[in-house]
Amino acid sequence: MSQQRRKSRAPEASPIRFPMEKVALFLLLLSMTMLFISFSIGYVFTRNQVGTDGVYLPPIFIVNTVILLASSWAINQANKSYRADHTQDYQKYLLITMILTWGFMTMQIAGWFYFKEALIGENIGNGSHYLYAISGLHFAHIIGGLPFLFIFLYNAYSKMQEPVTVLIYFSDPVKKMRLELLTIYWHFLDGLWIFLVLFFLLNMAL
Repeated sequence: MSQQRRKSRAPEASPIRFPMEKVALFLLLLSMTMLFISFSIGYVFTRNQVGTDGVYLPPIFIVNTVILLASSWAINQANKSYRADHTQDYQKYLLITMILTWGFMTMQIAGWFYFKEALIGENIGNGSHYLYAISGLHFAHIIGGLPFLFIFLYNAYSKMQEPVTVLIYFSDPVKKMRLELLTIYWHFLDGLWIFLVLFFLLNMAL
């Protein structure tokens, strides 16, 4: 009976003996990588065709890099707390991740309003619309990850009240795997944002 329960809890495997959810995530990350590379190439091509200077990068975007790095650190700490069965730390770091993510999104929206001239203003011919489009696309992928983060946060506070429920929660291999996948996704968005900031800074300097 216990073996049947363990089998039912195990992640569904693909034909290559790799969990389907991991396969889906890696395919998603691959497609996102190709999409952002395409946008980056398009920006460089547009700039060379027009022959203008690089797009001005709003300083608030650089500040957002620090916020996103902090959120990536926080969700990594949540993973460590989960593996160590530290309930309060797990809850705390998930909450910090959520707060920092909302902070990033708020700062991003503020950046679009305060620096809209640099994004979609008169100099749109030099490829400024790419900065708006790429940062907006990154923003959309963060929104896509928020429901999953919210589910973990909700479960952490609602289903981890008693010792028995805590034990069940921490011993669930599916939840562990999904938390790891969410962490990989968050780290990917972090690395992607750093690439985008460095990309536009380099183009601005050249």
